[in-house]
Amino acid sequence: MTVVPAPASPMDQGAATPPAGIPISRYGWHAIVLMSAAQMMSMLDRQILSILAPAIKADLGVGDAEMGLLYGTVFALFYALFSLPLGRLVDGWDRTKLLAICIGTWSFFAGLAAFANGFVLLAISRLGVGVGEAATQPAANSILFDSLPQGRRGIGMGGLAVGLALGLGLSMALGGVAADWWNARVAAGGASFGFAGWQFAFIVASLPGFPLAWLIWRLHEPVRGAMDGIPARPDPAPFRASTAVLGAVTPGTNWLNLWRRDAGARQWAINLGGLALILGVATTLVAITRAYSPRPPLEFGAMSLDPHVLQWGVFAFGAFVVLNLFQNFRLTDRPTYNVVLSPSLIMLMVMGGLQTAINYGVMFASPQILNRQFGLSMGEVGLQFGLLSAVLAAIGALIAGPLADWLTLRRGNRGMLWLVLLSLGLSPLAGIWTYSADSASEFYVRFTVYALILTLWLPPTYALLLGLVLPRMRGIVFSTYLVIMTLLGQGLGPYVVGMMSDRNGGDLAAALIQVNWVAPVIVALLAMVLVRYARDEASMLDRARAGGEPV
Repeated sequence: MTVVPAPASPMDQGAATPPAGIPISRYGWHAIVLMSAAQMMSMLDRQILSILAPAIKADLGVGDAEMGLLYGTVFALFYALFSLPLGRLVDGWDRTKLLAICIGTWSFFAGLAAFANGFVLLAISRLGVGVGEAATQPAANSILFDSLPQGRRGIGMGGLAVGLALGLGLSMALGGVAADWWNARVAAGGASFGFAGWQFAFIVASLPGFPLAWLIWRLHEPVRGAMDGIPARPDPAPFRASTAVLGAVTPGTNWLNLWRRDAGARQWAINLGGLALILGVATTLVAITRAYSPRPPLEFGAMSLDPHVLQWGVFAFGAFVVLNLFQNFRLTDRPTYNVVLSPSLIMLMVMGGLQTAINYGVMFASPQILNRQFGLSMGEVGLQFGLLSAVLAAIGALIAGPLADWLTLRRGNRGMLWLVLLSLGLSPLAGIWTYSADSASEFYVRFTVYALILTLWLPPTYALLLGLVLPRMRGIVFSTYLVIMTLLGQGLGPYVVGMMSDRNGGDLAAALIQVNWVAPVIVALLAMVLVRYARDEASMLDRARAGGEPV
């Protein structure tokens, strides 16, 4: 690929505010639409299991424990693990081709669930969806950053958030409607072709992914780094590098990686000492949560397992993967190591993970509150709450993207930080107000305000995160964020809310009010980022050069 020399990067010139008035090209708008559609399909195929769970349990005799394992642990574990090597592949190979292959792969595995007659095939389906979706956000973000001018990327991040919102809403609405329609059709004398309603819903959800994969396969690959004035050199062996990342971060094979890299005694001590610390913390948390909320063991055939051991075991696995990843950066890619160890970047990742824990708790508990507390059927909840959530999240994202760009034009990146701080500073107050509602109609009115405030934080946060790294690092860095976000968000949010609910007699609304008290930590992290961001952004190229980066 021939790279046309680009002008000096605004970061090299010390410019704190990139130009925001440059128009988005026709190609840029095309990329926004396709990447948003990819996000929508990802969320649709990921979340549809939740609305179909009661029917699956009734048909296959699968218990709550197994369904929880499929919804959370199996998906999150493989999604988090494979996002790292696939994120590295995003940084070195053709991103449009990779994303197209991943969409086709997860669509196939999502449809495979329609043929399940027991737990094993459902688990294989979820495993395949988790692995296939692992490259979606890193690839989509990287493509958009190289398709849009600096200062217009908030619109792109807003487009991705719209896709996620629509996918989430459609997963509830489409899953319930498709399953009910098929069951009613069969009951009226139509041929079932051997499929129950929930199986038909999986087929319907999987089919749109294949034409979308074809469209993205045909999308022209943008020049990596050209929009930033930092064209990236071609990667000579992206697949070998991706495989090496998988071996380096997977517990067990990571020690082979340390041995092959001739890691010194200090690195071995950090790795083994870190593992001991992680296991010690996990063991302590098992004891604390077991005492706080005693639960019966999960039964898997002849095997039983304490749910708290399973929860914190997966959490410990993920934490060790992150430790291995940072060690691998230090041993094999010192520029990335120097860039990632930025206080602003680390704090934004932790902040995003904590806020995502609240968000997952809200989406986990709100449908059940409407069902238990206000007497709505699950069909009514799927249509009303699912579609309302999708519309509100889409509206919020459409506001947040352009607003982030407008603030960037006038205040630089501090403008985006103030938007995130405003959203996450006000949202816990709106959350407490929402979950104090006394009727379904009152809940919906309050939730509308809450959701609009809450959706403003995500597009500017993505733009801020990826603005702190070089173009060639965006895939692996965003994958690192996904691991942290998955551990803290999907790994902890529903679990903590569920424990609090069990503790207080099943009051999920009170549990959601309680979990919002993590907000002061989030606001404190954002306040520190507000102070440091400009300094960390300005030093990014110097830190990369100090590690040997030829920029």
